[in-house]
Amino acid sequence: MARFTYTAEKNDGEIYKGVGEAADRFELYGQVRREGGKILSVSEDTSNVWWNIRYWNAKFSTVTEYDKILFARNLGAMLSAGLSLSRALAVIERQTKNVKLSMVVSQISSDIRHGETLHASVAKWPHVFPNLFAAMVRAGEEGGDLSASLTLIADQMERMYTLKKKIRGAMIYPCIIIIAIIGIGILMMIEVVPTLSATFKEMHAQLPSSTQFVINMSDFLVNHSILALELFAAFAASMFVLARTAFGKRLFDTILIRMPLIKGMVREVNAARTARTLASLLGAGVDVLTGLEITGNVVQNSYFREVIAAAQKGVAQGEPLSASFVKREDLYPAFVGEMMAVGEETGQTPEMLKRLAIFYENEVDEKTKDLSTIIEPFLMIFIGAAVGFFAISMITPIYSLSQNI
Repeated sequence: MARFTYTAEKNDGEIYKGVGEAADRFELYGQVRREGGKILSVSEDTSNVWWNIRYWNAKFSTVTEYDKILFARNLGAMLSAGLSLSRALAVIERQTKNVKLSMVVSQISSDIRHGETLHASVAKWPHVFPNLFAAMVRAGEEGGDLSASLTLIADQMERMYTLKKKIRGAMIYPCIIIIAIIGIGILMMIEVVPTLSATFKEMHAQLPSSTQFVINMSDFLVNHSILALELFAAFAASMFVLARTAFGKRLFDTILIRMPLIKGMVREVNAARTARTLASLLGAGVDVLTGLEITGNVVQNSYFREVIAAAQKGVAQGEPLSASFVKREDLYPAFVGEMMAVGEETGQTPEMLKRLAIFYENEVDEKTKDLSTIIEPFLMIFIGAAVGFFAISMITPIYSLSQNI
C-alpha cells in the first residue's frame, strides 16, 4: 500500500486536504469519491520509500522501445477520439503493465493538471523519451494537431524499432555459430588434448610448434581454470568499459564503416535513419536547424553525426541542406545528396526524405534477409581453418610416431 496526500472538493464546494493509503492513485480516487468528494490534486508520500516495493521495481525497470511506441500510438488515438489529455494519460497509466512507465505517466499527468504543456513535461524524462519525441510533441502542440504528431512519432519509432530488430535477427545465426565453435574448442582443450599430450610425453615425441602451442593452451586451461575465467571476465569488462569511452566508440564506429561485409549496410542504415528522422521532424513543422540537431542525437555513429553537424553549421550560414551530404559520399550514398537537392529545388524536402527513408529501409530489409547466406561461406572458412589447425597440430605428431615404429 502507498501513502498519498491529496486535496479534494466536497459536493458543497468546500476544499479540504487529506491523507490516505491505497494500492495506487485510482483506488484513492474511488475512496474519496465514495466519501462524497472529488480529488483536485494528489501526491505520493515518499517518506517510507525504502520499504516500497513498487518504488524499487520502477527504479530498476526500464521502458522498452515497444512500450514507448504503444504510449505514443494509444495517446494519439485517444486524443483523436476526443478524450482530454489528462483523461487519456490517466487511462494509459492505469492500463500499462510497465511500472516505470506508469510512474512516469503519473508525473506527466500531474504536470499537465498543474498547467504545464505535454512537451515540457515529457522533456523532463530524457532517459525515457528521446529529444525526437519531445520536439515532435512540441510541434504538434504549436500546430494544433497533437494527435497527428503522436501518430507520426509512433510510426517513426516503430520503423526504427523494426529495422533494429531485423539487423539483430540477421546477426543471431553467425553469433550462435561462433559461440558454439569457441565452446567446442574449449571442451576439446580440456577433455581431448590432455590425453593426447600424455601420450606424446610417454613416447618422447618431437612436437611441432603448432602442437606445442595447442598443448600449452590446454595445460593453462586445465591447471589454471579460475585464472582463465578471471582473465576472460577482465577482458569482457575492459571491452565494456572501452565501448563506453569516446575512444572506444570511435574505434567501434571506424570498424563498422570499414568492415568489408557490413560497411555497405552501415551506410544504408544510417541513411535510412537520418532521412526518416529528418522527414518526420520537418513534416511535423520543426525548423531545419533544430531538426538536424535532433537527428544528430538519433544517429549513433560518430562519423555520420559529424556530417549532420556540418550540415547544421552550413544551413546556419546559408548553404543548402544537401551540400554537406554531397561532399561526404564516402559515408552517405550519392543518392541521399541528390534527392535532398531535388527536394530543395521543388520545395518538397520532407517528401523526398520520406522516399529516401523508404528506399533504404527496403534495401536494408533485403540485405538482412540475405545476410546469413552471405556470411555462411566466411563462417565455413573460419570453421575449416580452426578445425584444420587443430587436426594438423594433433595428427602430425601421431603420424611421425607411426613412421618411427
